[in-house]
Amino acid sequence: MPVEPDTQAGPLRQYQDPSYRPLCANLGEVRAHIDRLDDEIVRLIAERAMYVKDAARFKRDAFQVSAPARQAEVYARARELARRHDQGFENLEEVVEATYRAMVAAFIANEQHYFKKMTSPGEPHA
Repeated sequence: MPVEPDTQAGPLRQYQDPSYRPLCANLGEVRAHIDRLDDEIVRLIAERAMYVKDAARFKRDAFQVSAPARQAEVYARARELARRHDQGFENLEEVVEATYRAMVAAFIANEQHYFKKMTSPGEPHA
């Protein structure tokens, strides 16, 4: 039966790349740093979500909500940011783009939801 790794034990494997520099002494430290980063990432996603919600006010129809040209810009910019911030993680651009594609799709679905609930200026509230 498979066993979860011991989070307090030292490394069991090593990279062959001589430029690689370890960041942590054990898996527990790695997970603590990942948890800290996840908290910050989710905080930033929540902030981004409110801008997505606000963006719906400026759209005329469902096509404008989906904004395919803007999506392409966001994906290209995400790939560029991945190149800029890469510290030696193979395929980081692909990971970042896949993450952004999933995130943007979910945001668009929610923006469509908000858009449908909105009224035009001067239109009575439901």
